[in-house]
Amino acid sequence: MEPERKRSGSTLKKGRKRRLIPSKVVGAAEATRSHWDLEEKQQPIAKKARLSTVLFAENCEVTHGQLCELLKYAVLGKSSFPKPSWCQLFHQNHLKNVVVFILQGLSQLHFYKFYLEFGFLRKAFKHKFRMPPPSSDFLADIIGLQKKQIIGNLPKAMEGSLPFASSKVSINLQKDPIIQKYGFKKVGLTRCLLTKEEMKTYHFPLQGFLDCENFVPTKCNGSVTDNSPLFGLDCEMCLTSKGRELTRISLVAEGGGCVMDELVKPDNKIVDYLTSFSGITKKILNPVTTKLKDVQRRLKILLPPDAVLVGHSLDLDLRALKMIHPYVIDTSLLYVREQGRRFKLKFLAKAILGKDIQCPDRLGHDATEDARTTLELARYFLKYGPKKIAELNLEALFSYQESQEPRNTAEGVQRLNTSVLECLDSVGQKLLFLTQEADASALSSSKNCQTIKCLSNKEVLEQARVEIPLFPFSIVQFSFEPFSPNLTQEMNKRIKIKWTEMSTVYAGPFNKNCNLSALKRLFKSFGPVQLMTLVLETHQPHLCIQYEVLEAAQLAIESLDGVLVEGSCIKVQRPVTELTLDCDTLVNELEQDSENRGTIYLSGVSETFKEHLLQHCSIFLGLEAMILPKDLKSGKQKGYCFLRFKTFGSAQRALNILTGKDWKLRGRHALTPRHLHAWLRGLARESRLPGVRVIPPSSEQEAWQMLNVDHPKIAAWHWGRKIEKLYHNLCPGTLCLILLPGTKSTHGSLSGLGLMGIKDEEESTIPQTCVCESAHHLPGVIS
Repeated sequence: MEPERKRSGSTLKKGRKRRLIPSKVVGAAEATRSHWDLEEKQQPIAKKARLSTVLFAENCEVTHGQLCELLKYAVLGKSSFPKPSWCQLFHQNHLKNVVVFILQGLSQLHFYKFYLEFGFLRKAFKHKFRMPPPSSDFLADIIGLQKKQIIGNLPKAMEGSLPFASSKVSINLQKDPIIQKYGFKKVGLTRCLLTKEEMKTYHFPLQGFLDCENFVPTKCNGSVTDNSPLFGLDCEMCLTSKGRELTRISLVAEGGGCVMDELVKPDNKIVDYLTSFSGITKKILNPVTTKLKDVQRRLKILLPPDAVLVGHSLDLDLRALKMIHPYVIDTSLLYVREQGRRFKLKFLAKAILGKDIQCPDRLGHDATEDARTTLELARYFLKYGPKKIAELNLEALFSYQESQEPRNTAEGVQRLNTSVLECLDSVGQKLLFLTQEADASALSSSKNCQTIKCLSNKEVLEQARVEIPLFPFSIVQFSFEPFSPNLTQEMNKRIKIKWTEMSTVYAGPFNKNCNLSALKRLFKSFGPVQLMTLVLETHQPHLCIQYEVLEAAQLAIESLDGVLVEGSCIKVQRPVTELTLDCDTLVNELEQDSENRGTIYLSGVSETFKEHLLQHCSIFLGLEAMILPKDLKSGKQKGYCFLRFKTFGSAQRALNILTGKDWKLRGRHALTPRHLHAWLRGLARESRLPGVRVIPPSSEQEAWQMLNVDHPKIAAWHWGRKIEKLYHNLCPGTLCLILLPGTKSTHGSLSGLGLMGIKDEEESTIPQTCVCESAHHLPGVIS
């Protein structure tokens, strides 16, 4: 039966119950998709604090609340606070000081408009992230002074479990992605099944696919109805010489009992047990004789013909089992989010069911518990319907609920409401706040804060040199006059045009009888094409190719300029406008950006590339993350990726291998940091035919004088140098953040930008792989 043909949307008839399967109870543990604890255990005793090199926000945006959690953790460490949910700070107890520089009035737009002028900032700080536009008091938000907002009704299971009020607020249910997918009325089980097309989109194993040739079908081909039995499934894997292989399976029947719980010995040599993920060790697995084929055989016997499997990121579990099953409910897709993102199981368990799972004090997670939780989530959805779920406002709740919630309710409330000032007070320390007289903030009047108000940015700078060494935690705020709305709008428009033009190339001339299809294939091999047009205004035809990413355009220029193509020696170049005159310099500086130094761009990658790469991870030393962009509408993987390595040398070696004869990919060093890539994708593409702006002779002297005195470029360069001098005066081991908060007004909002690093941070040389996690993909893969 095809699920899409049977979806009636009907609910269970009164008096009828779904058929339940008898169960036996056995305990187990399941692998988490996080890497952080494993990485910390693998590190030798370090003498210096350091930051992780991969930020884990899916859209590279870090909220003010998440920034606050990092600052609190930096002050007190993991004995008092859970680790930050978006990055990793290793050896916090070796931090000397914390210094936060705030450039009030500036935004991400300003940073990239004056990118060449901010030379020190882009080269010194390896970690960059986007921030949402600021509220009325940005400082209070990042310090944690403001009270939590009220966010609507919670289910009964959650009352008393989280520090949120239960009063209602206005929620636009019509725009909720759950309502948009399922409607307002309750739905039956068959409506929650993934269709064959959805299973294909989300890479579930399906019959007839090349990568599933040796997979075993479950033989469940009965007619599925709203009364069909549900089974929760969860698997754990280890890393072997051939990639990921199954080490444990837990199958839970709808009644809640575990009908199958088996340790499994992989067929190939184990290179990493992932013990901190699963709790499985060599000692535990040594006596095990059960093999994958034994598990497959038992599952085929246990599952009835109309069985429906329920899991969270179930595609990974089925691939570990090397089995094909046609009827699935994936709770990471059932509780749908915007833009293809997914909630973690831990969050849904707390938000929907009011239960704590995957607690950090355990070694590994409980697979039976996780499988049972997915069943409970599916039943909750079927019982209460989409409207009830939408009313919970999960998206708003998610921004407050952290991945490592304290188990004790009172303790959780206290921790979440604690400000950085209170953290400092608890260890007998004070916060230094340097700002101008005119800048108002709740922070300046707070207890335990030594506020020094100055008359100008210059005075703030002078005071900072003297006062920062005297305080363990300092906030230094410089204030800049915001640009006029018209100038900001023009600047925003021009930077969109600039990146569009830098990502565009003209190629030719070609013969009039050239093979146009072959030419299109050739230029598409360098990366995703936004638009490709034939130019006939010239004596001989040319092509205009607008790429989606800057790396693709640069790769096309470097590969084909001056090369014989279709019988013609062609030139490949960018359009020459006033916005692209310095593009060669900008491209060179982007490549030298500290965040890009260890990252490579690859084009021509297939859907099986990540599995292939992980199988050969031993030759790619220092691999930290694999970033595989997906189409937001279709969910399909695009044909390019970014690989991040620990060092430039590791990246260069990998690039040589991957562009060689065995892998046959096209690639180069990256040019767009992840947060910039995400921002540029969100900008509406603009193009124009403006002609070159020429300054009238009468204004030349005036324009030149302005350029040398108070032009924003000069100001950006000047204050970049001033901050550089302050930075060099900081003691080693200081956590330093540079925050451009962004702007918010009636004329529009601009996103902020954050840069951070630890002074004299020690680069670890220990090779690691798969250090990035996503809720629904392989560790080490970001979509």
